[in-house]
Amino acid sequence: MHVKKGDKVLVISGKDKGKQGEILAAYPKNERVLVEGVNVVKKHSKANQANPQGGIISQEAPIHVSNVMPLDPKSGEVTRIGYKVVDGKKVRVAKKSGESLDK
Repeated sequence: MHVKKGDKVLVISGKDKGKQGEILAAYPKNERVLVEGVNVVKKHSKANQANPQGGIISQEAPIHVSNVMPLDPKSGEVTRIGYKVVDGKKVRVAKKSGESLDK
């Protein structure tokens, strides 16, 4: 996948198009990512020890990885990703600025 947990991304299609957020979790097998504040759904939950009241909870649901584009760390614009080998390690690089996306 071209994005990882902790990346800042922009949603480029779907009901939340134009929203920005950080990736909270990535699910490579399903090609989906969980982005904060995006694709918020209502979940009905029974009362339990963690939530004695129960009720309706709002939480993020995963969206397909093709619907997000990473933001360039330098300019804050959307960018495509390239790969370079630096010191024997494969590193993700922003195509627009050439800046490394991996810490």
